[in-house]
Amino acid sequence: MDAQQHQREAAPQQQPPRPAAGGGGDFTAIFTILLSFIAIFSMIIIPTVTTLKQSLAILHQVPEGHVGVYWRGGALLNTITDPGFHLKMPMITQFETIQVTLQTDLVRDIPCGTKGGVLINFEKIEVVNRLHKDYVYETLREYGVQYDNTWIYDKIHHEINQFCSAHSLQQVYIDMFDQIDEKMKDALQADCTRYAPGIEILSVRVTKPTIPNSIRRNFEQMEEERTKVLIAMERQRVSEKEAETQKKIAISEAEKHAHVSKIQMEQKLMEKDSSRRQEEISNTMYLAREKSLADADFYRTMKEAEANKLKLTPQYLELKFIEAIANNSKIFFGNKVPSMILDQRLLGNFLQDVARTGNADDGS
Repeated sequence: MDAQQHQREAAPQQQPPRPAAGGGGDFTAIFTILLSFIAIFSMIIIPTVTTLKQSLAILHQVPEGHVGVYWRGGALLNTITDPGFHLKMPMITQFETIQVTLQTDLVRDIPCGTKGGVLINFEKIEVVNRLHKDYVYETLREYGVQYDNTWIYDKIHHEINQFCSAHSLQQVYIDMFDQIDEKMKDALQADCTRYAPGIEILSVRVTKPTIPNSIRRNFEQMEEERTKVLIAMERQRVSEKEAETQKKIAISEAEKHAHVSKIQMEQKLMEKDSSRRQEEISNTMYLAREKSLADADFYRTMKEAEANKLKLTPQYLELKFIEAIANNSKIFFGNKVPSMILDQRLLGNFLQDVARTGNADDGS
C-alpha cells in the first residue's frame, strides 16, 4: 500500500486544459447576470403562488356583491370594476376583490378591566358593517385592503376597554349591559364618519362577558333574590288589580241597579201621572155630563113651572074638576052634595082672584 501510494505521488499530475482566451469568460458573466435577474424577479414580482396566478391571468372574475380594484407597480389605480369578467395586463397589474355588501366582522377574546379592577373578557362581538362602493378607492388608498382591522377590530378593543374602565362591574354586567350595543355602534360610526366616511356601521352585537366564578355566583344569588322580590311585587300588584277589579265590578253593579231603579221609578211615576190625567179627564167629563143633566133638569123644571103657572087658571081648574067628576063612576046623593059642588066653585073663584092679584103685582 505504501509503495503504490508513493508511486501515485511520484507520477506527474495532469493539468486540466485551459480554456481559450475570450469566449469562456463572457458566457460565465452572462449566466451570472441571468441568475441575478431571475432571483430579483422572483423576490419582487412573484412573491407567492396566489400572486403568481393572478399576475399571469389575463381574464379574471369579480363576484356579485364585490368590486375589483387594481394595482400597477404597487400604486393603487382609480379603476373600479363591477361584478363580471374583466381583462388586465398579466405580470404587471394585480387586482383584489372588495366586498361592498353587508358583512359581519367577528371580534373574539376582548379582555378589559372594570372601574373596580375586576378583569372580565368579552368572548365575541359581532359588527355588521358595509363599505360603500363610491368610497372604495379613498378607503383603500388611506387604509389598505385590511381597512377593517383599523376601524373595526382594533377600534372595538379600544372602545370596550374605554367603556369598562369608566364603569363598575355591576354596571357593565347588569345595569348598562343593554346599552353597550348602541354605545359601541355610535362610537365606531362617529370615528368612521370622521376619518373613513365610506364605512357604515349598521349594528353591534355584544355577548355577555365572562367574569370570575366567585363574583358570578354572587350575581346569581342577587338575581335570585331580586327575582323573588319581583315575584312578590307582582303578586301584590295582581292582588291589588283583582281588588280594584272587584271594586269596579261592585260599583258597576250598584250603578246598574240604581239606574234600573231610577228607570222603574220614572216608569211608575209616568204610570201614576197617566192615571191621574185619566182620572182628571174622567172627572171633567163626569162634571160636564152632570152639569148638563142638572142644567137640563133645571131648565125642564123651570119650563114645567112656567107651564103650570100658565095652566093654573080658574077655567082650567074648573075643567079639571069637571073631568075628575066625569071620570068618577060613583054618584053620591044627599043634602051635602050641592053644597060640595058649591064649595068647589068657591075654590075656583078664590084661585082666580089669586091669579089676578099675581098678575097685578107683575104689572106693577
